[in-house]
Amino acid sequence: RGYYIRARAVDHCVRDFLRRTRSHPRSQILSLGAGFDSLFFRLKDLRLLSRTVVYEVDFPAVAQQKAALIRRNKELSALVGDVGEEGSGMVSLGPFLGREWSGGAKGAPTFPTRRVVVEEPGGTSEPIRLHGQGHLPLDQAAPSPIPPGIQHLQAWCNHNFSRQCPHHLLGCSCSVLQGTWRCFIPGPVLLMGIESSSRGDAEGFLFQGWTECTVVDMNDFFTSWTPEEEKRRVQALEPFDEFEEWHLKCSHYFILAASKGMEPPWTPLLPRLVAPPHDGPIGVAGSIPAASCASNSNTLGLRRYGHRSVLLKPDVVLTVGGFGEEDGQHCRVRSFHVLEKRARGWEATSVRKENAGKTWGERLFHTISCLSESLALLVGGRTSPSSPGLGMAWLKLPGTSGTWDPADVVVEPVDSEPGAEPPAQRWRHSTTQVTFKGEKFLFLYGGRSSTEPVLGDWCFLHAPELSCTVIPVEGPVPENRHSHSSCGWEGGAVVAGGLGEAEKPLGSIFFLREHGHGFRWQPLETHPPLVPRYSHTAHVHHGRLLLVGGVWLRSSVPGITVVDLMTGLCLDYTIDVEHLEWPLMLHNHSSILLPEEKELLVLGGGGNCFSFGTHLNSEPVLLNLNLILTSH
Repeated sequence: RGYYIRARAVDHCVRDFLRRTRSHPRSQILSLGAGFDSLFFRLKDLRLLSRTVVYEVDFPAVAQQKAALIRRNKELSALVGDVGEEGSGMVSLGPFLGREWSGGAKGAPTFPTRRVVVEEPGGTSEPIRLHGQGHLPLDQAAPSPIPPGIQHLQAWCNHNFSRQCPHHLLGCSCSVLQGTWRCFIPGPVLLMGIESSSRGDAEGFLFQGWTECTVVDMNDFFTSWTPEEEKRRVQALEPFDEFEEWHLKCSHYFILAASKGMEPPWTPLLPRLVAPPHDGPIGVAGSIPAASCASNSNTLGLRRYGHRSVLLKPDVVLTVGGFGEEDGQHCRVRSFHVLEKRARGWEATSVRKENAGKTWGERLFHTISCLSESLALLVGGRTSPSSPGLGMAWLKLPGTSGTWDPADVVVEPVDSEPGAEPPAQRWRHSTTQVTFKGEKFLFLYGGRSSTEPVLGDWCFLHAPELSCTVIPVEGPVPENRHSHSSCGWEGGAVVAGGLGEAEKPLGSIFFLREHGHGFRWQPLETHPPLVPRYSHTAHVHHGRLLLVGGVWLRSSVPGITVVDLMTGLCLDYTIDVEHLEWPLMLHNHSSILLPEEKELLVLGGGGNCFSFGTHLNSEPVLLNLNLILTSH
C-alpha cells in the first residue's frame, strides 16, 4: 500500500502536467533517482507521451540494469524503441552530478521529479548543471524558471515512527546527511531533516519566489484524491491488519508540487479536505514526563505489540500474547510475562513458555479481563488476519499467595453452546465489565473478523457460564468500529474513538449506561472536538477519561487526552520523552493506571513495517500523571 499510494500521487501530478501542456509542441519529464519505476511505460501505454520525452537519471549500475531488462522484454522494447536514444521517448542516463545534461529541449515545459533520493556512498556534493540555467549547488536555492516540479519526500516532524528510517538507511549502508539536504531541481527542498515539515517546505518554495506551491501528505491524498471505488478495490485486495503502520507511513510521506511561469498557475494538489487541516490539538495543557522503569533484563519479554496486560493485584501485572521477540526471533509470543512491583521498582519475576503446539497464547489483538483475584478471561484475538478469530479461555490464577509464579496459571478453553455462533471469534474488539440489576456482565463490543472488516454488534456475557444474555439497548447506535477503547464507569461503559468504515478514524465518544429495563447509548459531546484516533488505550479516573496515545491522521503524535465526562471539556497533554533512549511508540501498546502512585505504566507497543522493519518499545515506561490527576 505504501508504494502504491506514492506512485499514484506522482501519477496524479504527472498526468495533470501533461494535460496542462497539451498545447505545447513539446514537453519533457526529468525523473531523478528513477530506479526501476514504470511511470514511462504506464504513460506510454495510455498514449500520453506523443509530444513528451522522459529522461531517467540514476547511478550507472541501476540505469544499465534497467536498460538490459527492457531490451530482454519484447513488450517493453516495443514501447521504448532503442533505449538511450532521445527519439525513443525515454532516455536512461547515468550519474547526473558533475556533468552537463545536454539532452533537454530549451524552452519546453519541463517536469523534474525525485522521490526519496539518497547519496551514493563515497559520493561528492558536486553542483548540478542544468542546460542554460547555470550551477545549482547543493546548499543554494535554484534560480531556475523551470515551470513545474514535484518532490515526493519524507517528513520527520518529531514523529517517533519516522525516526526509525534514518537508522534503517544507515543499516543499509546508505549515506544519510543529518540536517538539511538542499539538492536537485526545482529549489531548496528539506528532504531529510529531523524537524522538517511539509508546510515548512511549502513556505520555503514561496519564499524563494515560486508562484504556486501545494503539498499534501499521503493520508490526505488517499482520503481526498482517490476515488471511492478505487479505495474499495485497494482495501479488498488482500487480508490486511496493519492499519497503524499504514497511516503512520502515510503521515510520514508527503508530495509537494511547485511551479512558476505558468498561466494559469499550476496547482495539481489544491486542498480538498472536508475538515480544517491541523496537526493535532489546538492547544496543549501541559507535558507529562516519561521514564523507563526497567530494573532487570527479563523485561525484554515485553518487547511486543498487539498483546494485552491486566492488573491482577496492586503490585502484579500479567501480559499475554502479541507479536514480538521470543527465543531470539520475531514471532507470535507464546509466553506469559509477569511484572511485579518490589522495593527496587518494577521487576520481571519469571516467564512461562507454552509448547509450540498450543496456540491459545499465540494471538494478537485479544482482550483479557480479570474477574476476580483467581480468575481471568481471555477473549478473541487472531493468528493471521485471514484466519477465523480465536475463542475464549479461562486463566485460573494463583490468587492471593505471596509469591506469584506464572507456572501456577491453568488454562482452560471455554466451550460454546452446540450450534451457537461464538461471539468471541473476532479481534480488535473490547470487553468491559458492566452492571445490570445488580449483576455483573462482560460487555463485548465491536472489532473485526475474517469475514467482516468492521463490526458494530455487541453481546452481554454473564459470568461464570459466559452465556449471551439478551438485554435491551436503546438510543443512537454508534458507528461500527474496531481498535477503539472501552472503560467501565458508573456501572456502564465509555466507548471512545476507533477505526470505522472505510478505515476512517473516529472521534466520537458514547456512554452505555443502565436505563430502565436495559441500557441506553448516550453520545458525549466534547469541546474542543476530540481529534479522531484509534489504537489507543483508555482509563477512567474520578469522572475523567484518559486517552493514551494511539494513531491519528496527522504528522504529530498523540500524547494523553483528558475528557471530563460531565462537562465534555477536552484537554491535551504532550509526553516528554527526553529521558528515554529510544522513540516511544504509543500504538499497539497496553497500559495500566496506578492511581495511588499517580502513574501510568506503558507496556510494549510498536509495529512491523515492510520498509523500516520491526520497531518495538525497548522497556516498560512510567508516565508521571501528577499534573493530570491533581488538577481540576
